[in-house]
Amino acid sequence: MKDVLTFRLYTRVARLGSFSAAARECGLAQSQVSRMIAELEAGLGARLLTRTTRAVVPTEAGLEFLARMEPILAAIDDAENSVRETGELRGVLRVAMPSTMAICVVLPRLSAFTERHPSLRVEVMLDDRWQDMIREAVDVGIRVGSLPDSAGTARLIGTMHRVVAASPAYLERHGTPALPEDIATHRIVGGPAGAHVSSWQFERDGETASVDVQPHVSTNDTAGALAAAVSGLGIVSTTSWACRSQVEDGTLVHLLPDWKMAELPVHAYFPMGRASRLAARAFVEFIATELKNEPLDFIGPCLVVGATAESGRR
Repeated sequence: MKDVLTFRLYTRVARLGSFSAAARECGLAQSQVSRMIAELEAGLGARLLTRTTRAVVPTEAGLEFLARMEPILAAIDDAENSVRETGELRGVLRVAMPSTMAICVVLPRLSAFTERHPSLRVEVMLDDRWQDMIREAVDVGIRVGSLPDSAGTARLIGTMHRVVAASPAYLERHGTPALPEDIATHRIVGGPAGAHVSSWQFERDGETASVDVQPHVSTNDTAGALAAAVSGLGIVSTTSWACRSQVEDGTLVHLLPDWKMAELPVHAYFPMGRASRLAARAFVEFIATELKNEPLDFIGPCLVVGATAESGRR
């Protein structure tokens, strides 16, 4: 058991980048944690961590050890959770998702899950980019849009509506588009929701329209794209839940409300495939249920939940 504790301490120090933070998290003295990690390195005959006055960073050997050790510790957690009669989950659950989705959708609903599993530590990694989830030891990723081909299992948990919006100041200077084709003469703000898209598709009562777009300003972060649009840099296409507060407070105007854009799928992605942890699957079930019971509204529902099909991605 001492070895398991030492391994857990190492993973926490490596992830947190701090002996003191890991010590506080585990209820131990910093000197005790430092000594146990030093003994681990001595026993392995390899330096796992580079220590500086500013940070603690895993060495190449340390990263390799971390990548191999975390799944083992997760398997131990799952073995314990599977026989625990209370159904309470323990250990560390690492979830990756876009920052705006976390802030607007997931985090406001997370307290019920954490209260149900008080011994489970949930780490939410916010990033609009597609991470190397195996390398980052992510248990489950929540992603909006098409998934790249990769190993693992994806579960469709819903779809998000897309909208186009711009600031009142921008519209005052450049006019308000009345039809989709009018957008072609406007300045465009590009963001993750429209990444790698050269045209925007619209539909109304069976009528379709396609508008070629080339962003004048672009960013890989949804919050950044919204900030650019609010400041008057152009028209942005984003998910309706992402710009909900800006539309409500009047800093953005929802354009072409009679036209619908193509919906974006919302997936839960399990990088470990069928071997995914119990905690990861429990988290996804919770989020899917929460969103189904409390649909978000933005000029009609912006999230449709209920799809449960799982598909392996190779």
